[in-house]
Amino acid sequence: MFTEILVAPGFTEEAREILSSKPNVRVLIAGPLVRPDISAKHVTGGVLLQTSDAIEDDSEYEIVTEARPSPEQMGDLVLAWRVARVVKSNAIVLARDRATVGVGAGQMSRVDSSEIAVKKAGARARGSAAASDAFFPFADGVEALAEAGIAAVIQPGGSVRDSEVIAAANRHGLAMVFTRRRHFLH
Repeated sequence: MFTEILVAPGFTEEAREILSSKPNVRVLIAGPLVRPDISAKHVTGGVLLQTSDAIEDDSEYEIVTEARPSPEQMGDLVLAWRVARVVKSNAIVLARDRATVGVGAGQMSRVDSSEIAVKKAGARARGSAAASDAFFPFADGVEALAEAGIAAVIQPGGSVRDSEVIAAANRHGLAMVFTRRRHFLH
């Protein structure tokens, strides 16, 4: 038996009439076939669906610390955040004077990624702005950045320990901004 199956978001009346005259054609209306806001990855036994990572409106960012970023720091934070979007896995990006100066990624820990970014930045790390592609699960990542002289941090927030992370930033006089959106995808 031969069967043709046509899947589409919809069919015109004329197409339905033509297709209904063909005995071996099956028509499935599937709705929209493209969801640009959803990312799909094949995994063993299925598909992982996640909200796609898109550049968002930075007017919704929230300053969560006592220290507020200067306009220059905010520009560097936004740049670092956008660069972190394309760096894979536990990304820490440092920016200063509208340039990326250090990147650390691919590590099992944000502290390790922070240390790599600081090492790559060298002297340019002091006074720079840092972005983390996902929340800091512990204060230790922020502590490592503060020890290197980082002035401001942008991150999604959303950890059960956000209050500890914010307290660490406040102790060190760092400005911290929450985006409420992760770049890190599985």
